[in-house]
Amino acid sequence: MGNKKLQVWLPLIFSMVMIAGMFFGFNLHKQTGSNKGFFAANKRNSLEEAMDLIKLRYVDSVHLDTLEEGAIQQMMSGLDPHSVYIPASSLNDVNEDIAGNFQGIGVEFNIFDDTVHVLYVLPGGPGDKAGLRVADRILKVNDEIIVGKTITSDQVKKLIRGPGNTKVYLTILRNNEKINAPVIRGTIPVPSRDAAYMIDKSTGYIKLNKFSENTYAEFMEAMEDLQKQGLKKLILDLRGNGGGLMNEAVEIADEFLDDNKLIVYTQGANTQRREYRARRPGLFETGKLVVLVDELSASASEILSGALQDWDRATIVGRRTFGKGLVQEQYELSDGSALRLTVARYYTPVGRSIQRPYDQGKKVYMEDIWQRYHDGELLHADSNKINKGQIYLTKIEKRPVYGGGGIMPDKFVPIDTNYIQRNVTQLYLETTFNNFVYNYYVHNLSLFNQYKSATDFAQRFPGINDAWNQLVTYALRDTIYLKNISAKDQVGIKQRLKAYLARYKWRYEGFYEVLNMTDPAVKKALEVISN
Repeated sequence: MGNKKLQVWLPLIFSMVMIAGMFFGFNLHKQTGSNKGFFAANKRNSLEEAMDLIKLRYVDSVHLDTLEEGAIQQMMSGLDPHSVYIPASSLNDVNEDIAGNFQGIGVEFNIFDDTVHVLYVLPGGPGDKAGLRVADRILKVNDEIIVGKTITSDQVKKLIRGPGNTKVYLTILRNNEKINAPVIRGTIPVPSRDAAYMIDKSTGYIKLNKFSENTYAEFMEAMEDLQKQGLKKLILDLRGNGGGLMNEAVEIADEFLDDNKLIVYTQGANTQRREYRARRPGLFETGKLVVLVDELSASASEILSGALQDWDRATIVGRRTFGKGLVQEQYELSDGSALRLTVARYYTPVGRSIQRPYDQGKKVYMEDIWQRYHDGELLHADSNKINKGQIYLTKIEKRPVYGGGGIMPDKFVPIDTNYIQRNVTQLYLETTFNNFVYNYYVHNLSLFNQYKSATDFAQRFPGINDAWNQLVTYALRDTIYLKNISAKDQVGIKQRLKAYLARYKWRYEGFYEVLNMTDPAVKKALEVISN
């Protein structure tokens, strides 16, 4: 019975992650973040008249701002799933992700046992200059005590972040000693590149988590560095990448495609066809290329993988992508809020629209990941209903590809089902796993300094069985029983344990260096490249 419940909840968890990723699935007009002064006329309409009547004649006092927001939200709900209204209070946070930076102090933190712990300090950042260290515990921000009470990560962020060149006063606890640490806020980058390293002497790996204003520059920096190390073959990982700025994906595609090849075109009822083509000699137009995708790869990720598939430039490995083929532009409203409005569809070079249907409403649309899991599509390539869609032929090799609902991979890799057992899933859903990894790391800091790299750590670390035994005992505090799980699940947890420990020392690059050693999709990519 427990397994059946988990089979229901696990895909819903994927869906929540997917929905979060959709925040990035849009193309900003001229990449400025807004369109101001779009409306020239000031003609009153029925909605404005109704608002005035409510204000003047309604029996009780009302908050007109709330009514207006509700009216706009209701209006947007009648459009496609990706046209959204962004309240003024949320606009800055949403734009920060796409801008690729924010104003803050440059620390990563987490909340354990009602206390804010510093997990990482950005080298050279404001926090580093102020002397903050990993394992510091933040007790106060300015005059507000934040320890010993229920507080969320978002609330901590609001206290710590602020305009650049302003000062925030932190009180921290280090080795049972209270320290006052004034920190001058500055610009903190939010990288879209999680990892870039050489898997072997000729094969490189790059992982992108979104397409922000800095993605192309980060990608080029990685490519140039890998080429100096002997790059001949590349694995580009777009799994979980919910998209972002279309132009950044176009620029990256240009590095893989030669001549004047069409990358993507957009067209809508009120917008003329616009083509985006390769414009310059690229850094990697001939080397072997594999792109990894999954059901959370969307929007700009699908533009890039679709173009490379249509031109037979790359082998696509993984599972069918999300299926978002709509282009949004952002329009700022007079009160500081904004509309992110779908203005066109985009099409791959052979003419595929990869937008899946949304005519049954947003609820059905957003639950599509669950439906794929329920139908077995995430487990078996034969279950991919997209094969029944319209067939197109690729540009060079004339291979069949499909439109109408995402990019179908050339090589299918099923979702990992190791973690559907109740105890294993609970370990990750609760804070148990993260809490243990943090505590193990801070109590063994000197141990990690003896390793030259994450790969070196993964290969030589002798304490994984001891760490496992400690985790089994630690998990019992949350009534999670790991002692009798299958050997396969135990191996999977140990590998993830290594990867999370590596992340504290070598950040996300170290995390993926370790995790990719046993990742089925990466193994399949290496097999494809070798052949």
